Amino acid sequence: MKYVIILPDGACDDPIPQLGGRTPLEVAKIPNMDWVAKNGELGRVLTVPEGFIPATDVATMALFGNDPHKYYTGRAPIEAIAKGLVVRVDQIIFRCNFVTLRDGRMKDFTAGHISQPDADELIAALNKELQDEGCDFFAGVSYRNLMLLGDALDLDLKCAPPHDIADQKVEAHWPQGKGRERVMRIMERAQKMLENHPVTRRRKARDPEWATNIWLWGQGRPTHLPNFETQHGLEGVVITAVDIVRGLGLGMGMKLIEVPGATGFIDTDYDAKGRAAVAALPNYDLVVVHVEAADEAAHLGNAEEKVKALSRIDEAIVGPLLTALKRYDDWRILIAPDHPTTVATKGHSAVPPPYCFAGSNVTTKSGRPFTESDARATGIFLDPGIQILERFLGPSGR
Repeated sequence: MKYVIILPDGACDDPIPQLGGRTPLEVAKIPNMDWVAKNGELGRVLTVPEGFIPATDVATMALFGNDPHKYYTGRAPIEAIAKGLVVRVDQIIFRCNFVTLRDGRMKDFTAGHISQPDADELIAALNKELQDEGCDFFAGVSYRNLMLLGDALDLDLKCAPPHDIADQKVEAHWPQGKGRERVMRIMERAQKMLENHPVTRRRKARDPEWATNIWLWGQGRPTHLPNFETQHGLEGVVITAVDIVRGLGLGMGMKLIEVPGATGFIDTDYDAKGRAAVAALPNYDLVVVHVEAADEAAHLGNAEEKVKALSRIDEAIVGPLLTALKRYDDWRILIAPDHPTTVATKGHSAVPPPYCFAGSNVTTKSGRPFTESDARATGIFLDPGIQILERFLGPSGR
């Protein structure tokens, strides 16, 4: 049996006025996703359990069949797995975004999608500036970085994800709890360093946004995930451009395929991802493809770009994989957005997203396209959401 899971991050949405009161999934040209939905099971899945912040980390962990109540310790520890970081027992791992704050508001949680060379240079400067605070910074992808904080066993903080407070006043969202003063001091010192750094001067001259601050969040201590092959008897591989999904895959013992041109943004090379996934299919039992673009388009508040991203995912990734799978005697394919990311709010939502899967021995035929309203209409709702993986894999996967 060959399995494919496609994770179009943030694909679902609310009806949008500029799209005539329709959602991006309803407007996008997605004949291949529609085929899977019509010829298989279509429903909704609770990816974000009550009490958790809706985000890729919790939601994708659930889609991979791992209970967030048991395994989730924070976003940053999962990304640390992707980086192969060794963490001391006294350290806490933070996600460290480069952001743009203006007039006290979260103007841009990506600092203008800072380039990798500029981000690397700023991370090096932060390490030099803040080593006396017990900080170790590690470069990630663009604005997405990590910080390890030593002597931090007594920290107990609540920190807001910056992508959930786009355009909002940040005063109410600074870190709260035990250790707040120390973390705020680190962020304030970073702000002063960034003000006069050569990277800032260069970017001010050419870019509308630049890194004015760092934002620390997603903190936690290392987590240990169950091995996927041991659990399911399947060898899996993950294709993604973001460390959170890399970390989940590696933490479960899956392989990674890095694709040149895969950026984790709306300019990603969809075709290259599709080709890499098709090429991987003969060598693995399960191929997972994660695409960030629709999520990023929604964070930008750009409905048209989100429609374009979904159409390209369908054309360049779902279509070629569906064609390749049909050459095998036994196969299944799952389309599973992690959570809604709404253009109106530019943030994530905990509303259960739609999913669909089709293939060998899938007897349910919904006859409906892949949209939010059609998924609701089937009446199929998976709660808890962690059951979706076993449901998709079926007896052959165990």
